[in-house]
Amino acid sequence: MPQHCELCEKEPIRGNQLAQRGKAKYLGGNGRKTTGISRRAFRPNLQRIRVQEGEKSVVKRVCTRCIRSGKVVKAIVRKPFTLPTS
Repeated sequence: MPQHCELCEKEPIRGNQLAQRGKAKYLGGNGRKTTGISRRAFRPNLQRIRVQEGEKSVVKRVCTRCIRSGKVVKAIVRKPFTLPTS
């Protein structure tokens, strides 16, 4: 299963993870020193949600930015505060 948003195509990006020692200068120290650099991946925050597409609902992997911005319409299971009719 690929690690990307199905709406905005946001994917993992590569970056560096720094290992540092020392105390920051503004806190009265001598400054921070980098002791190691290793590669890491910044992955998007993907959620599996049911999305309303026309008349049917589909499960998609969508990033939280798309959910919060309103790019996706969540599927309504039932109206709130109602009891099942069966």
